[in-house]
Amino acid sequence: MKILDWYILKRYLFTFFMLLLLFIPIGITVNLAEKIDSILEHQVPFADVASYYFDFTIYFATLLFPLFLFLSVIWFTSKLANNTEVVAFLSSGVSFSRFLRPYMIGASIVAAFALMLGMYWTPLASKGFNEFTYKYLSNRKVVDTQKIYRQINDDEYIYVSNFDISTKRGNNFTLEHFNGNVLEYKIHASSIRYVEKDSSYLLTNYNYRVIGAEDDEISFERSKDTIFNFDLEDLTPPNYVAETLTYNELTRFIAREEVRGSSNINRYKVVLYKKWSLPVSVFILTIIAVAVSSIKRRGGMGVNLAFGIVIVMIYVFFDKVFGVMAAQSDFSPLLAVWFPNIVFGGLAIYLLYNAKR
Repeated sequence: MKILDWYILKRYLFTFFMLLLLFIPIGITVNLAEKIDSILEHQVPFADVASYYFDFTIYFATLLFPLFLFLSVIWFTSKLANNTEVVAFLSSGVSFSRFLRPYMIGASIVAAFALMLGMYWTPLASKGFNEFTYKYLSNRKVVDTQKIYRQINDDEYIYVSNFDISTKRGNNFTLEHFNGNVLEYKIHASSIRYVEKDSSYLLTNYNYRVIGAEDDEISFERSKDTIFNFDLEDLTPPNYVAETLTYNELTRFIAREEVRGSSNINRYKVVLYKKWSLPVSVFILTIIAVAVSSIKRRGGMGVNLAFGIVIVMIYVFFDKVFGVMAAQSDFSPLLAVWFPNIVFGGLAIYLLYNAKR
């Protein structure tokens, strides 16, 4: 590491984290202005609000991570170019590849940070963020439309018309047990609540119906405390559960859902693959940003920033569109997640080749 390396590396990391620190308060302020009525209406304790905005900070940073990184690299590299510092570096005999080395070291540090963020911190933050949203901010009529129907093993299916994340309670629960194509028995309850203390379920207005050849046997209890061979995640809306599981938990969850033949498996895999694609995008976006902004232009820094914003918006657009396509169709989730990196990786190679020239 030479003086040049330390100089660029410090500017890389300082600008990136300063941009995060500048934009996050803006995001919190905008979100608070939008949610303040609901927070005051529900008289939310200050500790819950503070915890929510801590989780929101991590959630917001992860969501706009590529934008912050790209703009920060373009910002300080354009300043180097406008001050003719890049020209001085390259004129001294330093090759463009050598000039790029401290950027790659900085990208490695940021990529490691992004990897830890996606694997462990963001799922925990997403869980707190979503629980607060469901408990205090969501329109209950919207939440109540989240019907969940899934196969939990070869013989059993469960259904719940809605599930409240914060209270761990669902309505209109049904479990059907089959022997081949024949329905053997059916359990129905007006509500089901997960009891975390002993990992059991409390059913209200419990109906147990055994299907007979001629007559059915029906039993009824006002409330029943029982244990089922499915987990709490099986009652949770698919969008929510994938976001709140750490990497190891998500891989185990996907393996179990594949055995069950879940219809939401592509949605879960999109979340899993994005945990790896984001750190790789750090290197790709860094190369593009350096190649674009290392040349002194007549329009100055503004031209580079405008060009950079267009590129990163296209990247985010590709990422969202292909993610939704994979989640809601038979399109390969692996290809959907990595397609933006493949396209922009090719663009990075092209721009880097021309920058060297």
